[in-house]
Order: sequence, then C-alpha cells, then structure tokens
Amino acid sequence: MTEAGRHRRWLFLLWGLVASCALGDVAMAQTSETGDLSFELVDPKVLRVCADPRNLPFSNEKGEGFENKLAKLFADKLGKKLDYVFFPQATGFVRMTLGAHRCDVIMGFPQGDDLVQGTNPYYRTTYALVAKAGSGLEDVDTLEDPKLKGKHVGIVAGTPPATNMAIAGLMGDAKPYPLMIDTRFDNSAQAMIDDLSAGKIDAGVLWGPMAGFYAKKAGSLHVTPLVKETTGPKLVYRIGMGVRPADQNWKRQLNKLIQENQGEINKILLDFGVPLLDESDRPLGAETAKKAP
Repeated sequence: MTEAGRHRRWLFLLWGLVASCALGDVAMAQTSETGDLSFELVDPKVLRVCADPRNLPFSNEKGEGFENKLAKLFADKLGKKLDYVFFPQATGFVRMTLGAHRCDVIMGFPQGDDLVQGTNPYYRTTYALVAKAGSGLEDVDTLEDPKLKGKHVGIVAGTPPATNMAIAGLMGDAKPYPLMIDTRFDNSAQAMIDDLSAGKIDAGVLWGPMAGFYAKKAGSLHVTPLVKETTGPKLVYRIGMGVRPADQNWKRQLNKLIQENQGEINKILLDFGVPLLDESDRPLGAETAKKAP
C-alpha cells in the first residue's frame, strides 16, 4: 500500500482486494438499450456507488457528503438513476462492494494506490494544521516550526504526518487519535476538533478534507495546508475514483466526466472546505478552481 493509502480510514488492508481482483477480471460487459458497450456496470441504467454510510464529509446515508454530491452530479450528467451500496470503509470494504460486483465506483481513492484501478485525479489536497484563531499558531505552515515545540498537537495515529511530527520532536507532547474506527460509534476528526475547541490540545493535524469541513463547522479555527515539509513523507496527494481492474471503458467514461465537469467538481469541494491545491502546491480559490488538479 502506498503512503497515500494510510491517510484515511477508508483505505483498506491489502488482502481485501484479493477476491475483488478475481471477480472484476471476469466481469462480463453488458449492452445498453442503444446497443453500445455499457462499461460493465451492474445495471446500465443506474450509477451504483460504493460508499460508507457514516463518514462525513465524504459520504453518509442521507446524501450529505461531498462524494454524495459528486455522485449526484455524475448521475445527472449520465442520465442515470443514482443508487448506493453502503458498507463501513474498513477491512473488506473493497471485497464486499466493488469486488462483489454490487456497485461500480468508489468516489474517492488516492492516485497510485493499487487496491483498485484509479481514474484520473479530480482533486489535489494535503494534510493540514488546524489551530484556534488568535492562538499565535495561525501562520505555522510546517511541522518543523519552532512555535510547535512543547505544544500539545493532535494527530491521527499511523497517518503520514505522524512521521513528520516524530522527526520534528513533537510526539512526546502529542495526543494520538485512533485511525481504524467504527464510524457508527467513533469519529476521530470530530473528537480532535472538540478537544481543540475546548483547549485540551493546542493544534491538530488532519487530512485536508476533514480539517476544512470540521473547522468550518466549529468556527474560529484556522486551517493551514502543510505543503512545506522538508523531512518525512510528502503530505500532498491526488485523489481520483476507484473502479474494478477490468473496467477500462467505465474508467474512460469517468475520466471524461471529470475533465468536462472540473469546475463544478471544484465548487462542490470548496463548499465543503476542502483545501484544493494546484500542481505548484498553491491554494485554489473560487476564481482559479476551474483548472484541472
């Protein structure tokens, strides 16, 4: 698994795809009502999405996440009905959803991760530092900044920035939060933001989409993308969508949708507070977000 594969709970253990690869490779192409090849979908008339039922800001059963909004956008563009197969994104997620041919796309997956076949990326983002406004840490843009020495910094255990924090000598005062959780009962990102708001920690390091979303909900919190790390793993990743290994035509269709609708995609992401970056690690705002990631 790549470094990207550890930054979010929805990136799964390697054995989870063993069955899915075999099933995906033998999937039979279907023919739509027009006689054209139908991208090996479960149902040619339905965009069937594999998703977590309780994983905001990405997805939930109520359709409130940005991946839900993107799925609705794509379904509308394709003229298809939208449907979901919900399953907690932990061990076995790929095997039980995409690999079992119960659904056709995972709406968010890091480029380069070999658990599934990835589309072209539709956004580029990074881990971020979240701090209170007025804390004196708003201008901290690297974990090597001396201002963080002796501070209690929250970190999700096992994620890439934990390595950067260890190199910077911050782990002795850090507060860890669990990576592998059952989202029906736990939420590490929300717990970290609650602790920050209550003054139990001085700052927190979260995956960018989570940092932006929960900081926006809490208010009075400042989010700084961590794009200037010089030691440890790079914390910036490209995110695309995941399909079965055999689904070449379906992947090409999704790539076309991403290219043609990048502006609308970026608007949805920005509305959820996702810190978007261009290829030079510069933030994308509303005016520049029409550019491809």
